[in-house]
Amino acid sequence: MRLLTAVGARPQFIKAAPVSRALAAAGHEEILVHSGQHHDQGMSDVFFREMGLRKADLNLGITGGAPNARTGAMLAGYEAAIEQYRPDIVLVYGDTDTTLAAALAAKEKGRLLAHVEAGLRSYNRSMPEEQNRVLTDHVADILFCPTDTALKNLHTEGLANRAVLTGDVMYDAARYYAAAAARRGYPETHALESGMYFLATLHRQYTVDDAGRLRAALDILGALPLPVLLPVHPRTKKQLRAHGLGLPPAVLPVAPLGYIDFMSALQSARMVLTDSGGVQKEAYFHGVPCITLRTETEWIETVDAGWNRVLDLDARSVHIAATTHWWPETRPALFGDGHAAERVVAVLESARELGVGSGEWRVSG
Repeated sequence: MRLLTAVGARPQFIKAAPVSRALAAAGHEEILVHSGQHHDQGMSDVFFREMGLRKADLNLGITGGAPNARTGAMLAGYEAAIEQYRPDIVLVYGDTDTTLAAALAAKEKGRLLAHVEAGLRSYNRSMPEEQNRVLTDHVADILFCPTDTALKNLHTEGLANRAVLTGDVMYDAARYYAAAAARRGYPETHALESGMYFLATLHRQYTVDDAGRLRAALDILGALPLPVLLPVHPRTKKQLRAHGLGLPPAVLPVAPLGYIDFMSALQSARMVLTDSGGVQKEAYFHGVPCITLRTETEWIETVDAGWNRVLDLDARSVHIAATTHWWPETRPALFGDGHAAERVVAVLESARELGVGSGEWRVSG
């Protein structure tokens, strides 16, 4: 079986790593095509190196420009890649511009399309990520759901016959690299003691492109009672400069972290404050309470389990949550058993046996 895997951003490198290992172990051929969406050392190269991803077979090098123009260029690039490599299946991850571009290219070229991390919904259609994930789900042939909630969302949208519950491949990755992260001891290099700092991430367009919201987020972080370690995303760095904003003294900026360093910093943090989707899950994996600085979340399971509070930029509510103990002692197994990647490969194998475009494919399980 030959697959073309589309990646382009940090979360996709993390998700692809366990599936790529499982594909290789089963003897399948994988063509890795990098869009270039995240292209610098701190957002791309370090993930390939640390997570054992081999060098991309093709890098489209599409790094800037207006969102629609960038997605259009990626679409053309992935169409050309599909023509060149002739895969049986195109595999996409998550909800980035890379995801949507590769998905549309796959359908244009008549390839079977599989979407890992399908069924997520924040129900905020103004978010580019929500637009990307909904459109991708509705054109994909195979939908791999990380949680029961994601599966139920697809049932509601009439996509049940394409959907299968596998568990979360990011949980596979977290389990696989947890020991290495624990050994790293990253925060110690910044004189931060375990449990004596907060970890924060800010990068979504909704948070950082608006000067008022970005300033409010920084004020919240600056008022916390412990230092705040902030890996500064390239988008955030650009917007800080554009808006003429500086960081509060208690916020300690660092360059974007590789996966192992980030997991190490997360494991030792008192709490996480984030506008990211993936970081909410990663906090749950490692038993670290999370405050989500948004009005909604794709990962409602973490809220229902009592480990995540969605508080937007309500300064008083965030301060109270950051200075009290509100999370339970237990964490239900929401994201599978750490073997989602093997299930993904097994389903792909059965799909390939039926033949691309046969019209006979139905997901079961």
